[in-house]
Amino acid sequence: MPRLMLLDTASLYFRAFYGIPDSIRRSDGTPVNAVRGLMDMITRLTTDYEATHVVACWDNDWRPQWRVDLIPSYKSHRVAEINHDGPDLEVVPDPLEAQIPLIRHVLDLAGIAVVGVDEHEADDVVGTYASQAQIPTDVVTGDRDLFQLVDDGRGVRVIYTARGMRNLELVTDVVVVGKYRVLPQQYADFATLRGDASDGLPGVAGIGEKTAASLLGEHGSLEGLLMAAEDPDGGLSASIRAKLSAAADYLTVAPAVVNVVRDLKVPTLEDAGAQLRPVTGAARTELEQLATEWNLGGSVKRLLDALDRER
Repeated sequence: MPRLMLLDTASLYFRAFYGIPDSIRRSDGTPVNAVRGLMDMITRLTTDYEATHVVACWDNDWRPQWRVDLIPSYKSHRVAEINHDGPDLEVVPDPLEAQIPLIRHVLDLAGIAVVGVDEHEADDVVGTYASQAQIPTDVVTGDRDLFQLVDDGRGVRVIYTARGMRNLELVTDVVVVGKYRVLPQQYADFATLRGDASDGLPGVAGIGEKTAASLLGEHGSLEGLLMAAEDPDGGLSASIRAKLSAAADYLTVAPAVVNVVRDLKVPTLEDAGAQLRPVTGAARTELEQLATEWNLGGSVKRLLDALDRER
């Protein structure tokens, strides 16, 4: 049965980098721990969850200017250097930065489709493919913002990696409701109200998770809540009205920042080369050579074996 897997690639290679010692290096001293780790992650994920198609979604711009224009604090704590001619430079450890070109090369040789869109984050690429997919879809990420994409009716799940590859969590509608007391389609509004320090989103002062969930349970959506706030008979307390009023400017722009984009122009799965296939010819020869030359251990063989499987 066809099944699409969408990788939040940066989330995975950061996890691989911090999970495996960077003392693992190739002969010229370049670390390869993230390369090894990412290959092993892809091997395990595609095998365990029986993926037939994979897209490694890429951050062409990890902090798009249009989102920063709306909320200047967006991811500001992760900026290493402001770049006026393109994407700002993110704080990335030098030993990981050196591996990103290697990761791209290995993914290319392995036939793993890599898709990014200028002025957009990988989350937006994930959101577009997940929203348009005609086959069951698994989103692999350590970012709970992507819980907004979960949709049992369309077969969209999140494989959540925040607790490590040994403790993967399969997130469905029931899981989101159990964790946060909101439906997946309410999650972006929930995150807007609650805020998220990891992304520099301030939220509404005085409204935490429980209150946000309760308000959305009563009013359905952020739009419904704000309409109730304008209505003297809307059923909101004076305290909640005051908090929403104080955050009015933020609430006007935040949904555009928090909601992932779902309608980017991306290649079809066929055009992207998303279907997994055995690696053959010169690409296979080079990958097998890199296993030795780059000190990639058994990661290459395990990935090749996984891609050789019949689907």
